[in-house]
Amino acid sequence: MEIASICSGSSGNCILVKSEDTNILVDVGISNKRVEEGLDFFETSPNEIDAILVTHEHSDHIKGIGVFLRAHPVSVYATKGTIDEILNASSTGEVDKELFEEIDSDEEFFVGDLKINSISTSHDASDSVCYRFDDGKKSCAIVTDLGYYHDELVDSLQDLDAILVEANHDLKMLEVGPYPYHLKSRIWSDVGHLSNEACGKLLSEIISDKMQYIILGHLSKDNNYPELAFETVRNELMFNNIDLNDMGIEIRVAKRDCPSCDIII
Repeated sequence: MEIASICSGSSGNCILVKSEDTNILVDVGISNKRVEEGLDFFETSPNEIDAILVTHEHSDHIKGIGVFLRAHPVSVYATKGTIDEILNASSTGEVDKELFEEIDSDEEFFVGDLKINSISTSHDASDSVCYRFDDGKKSCAIVTDLGYYHDELVDSLQDLDAILVEANHDLKMLEVGPYPYHLKSRIWSDVGHLSNEACGKLLSEIISDKMQYIILGHLSKDNNYPELAFETVRNELMFNNIDLNDMGIEIRVAKRDCPSCDIII
């Protein structure tokens, strides 16, 4: 199985997940041109995409989906609330509604040879989810846009081989930064985003001997730095007696605006 970040950040998200027989995009929050360029970078044709999975309807996750679907019609899986919001979004435009497949949060379904679990998340969206992928041998998950993490999510993320997980902001940078107070309050609320510290705490509850790779994603442009996210998460894990070097786990940081972090498990 392969995970490749076409981009992951507060201004646009699109992740490629590949198995032996199946290619999936998680979110299309960038232009179709950038999606096609990213797929080409990872030696994948847009016509080889079997499905799109959408986590939620915020623009940094769906703003390119309409153009992509008109150019490359594929099935789109999302919760009912998310589908309704996508179809009503001005950025989507006219699309074939028959392409949309409604799923429930906390549901198991299949796309090709991939078993997929949708996992409900706490975020200020209609019905947001994250996704776990299993091909019978390896498993990975794409987990972003969490206000906080709950026990059910922790249970659903056990025994992973790899994860792309949100490390959105540094608490001190957010506190003293230029955002208005209402936006700061939203980000650090239970329906906002995970801080670097919270990301490390979540990882400390799901890391096992199987884990090979951790990708930190969805970094804020204004309230985080890749090096800061890396060090804070690593320090939080060390505080919980998890030494990445001893366990042979590689940690990377996804770039906000270009392809990065192509990993194979």
